[in-house]
Amino acid sequence: MATLEENNREVVRRFVEEGWNEADFEVVEKLVAADGVTHDPTLGDLPNGPEGAKRAIQLYHDAFPDARLEIEDVVAEGDEVAVRWTGTGTHEGELMGVEPTGNEVEVSGIEIDRIEDGKIAETWVVYDALGMLRQLGAVPEQPEM
Repeated sequence: MATLEENNREVVRRFVEEGWNEADFEVVEKLVAADGVTHDPTLGDLPNGPEGAKRAIQLYHDAFPDARLEIEDVVAEGDEVAVRWTGTGTHEGELMGVEPTGNEVEVSGIEIDRIEDGKIAETWVVYDALGMLRQLGAVPEQPEM
């Protein structure tokens, strides 16, 4: 029988690999709690529940149709799962006011998910948005020191 942590890791793995990478919104509906909250400082206020998660996924997939998150590390303890990931994609749509550049980006990020009753109840996302904007040419490169 799987432990709580193993079950929670599987919820998050499915969300990333099927919900996010494949933009499978049926999976998102199954895995995100009705009142689930996403904290992502780059996106501002999102609706709670699956709608907010779907809106975030759609925004990034509209900008990067080939967007992928590669899970690098997963740590689970109790009801929380931490994931370190690398995101890649080709910028083919507007994002945060930046018109499509055709640039390929690679961004690292960390997400912590709180699981409740087998669903994602709360998510905190932090990623290298500045690095992504630099790769898109929207922000000057950091000067050499």
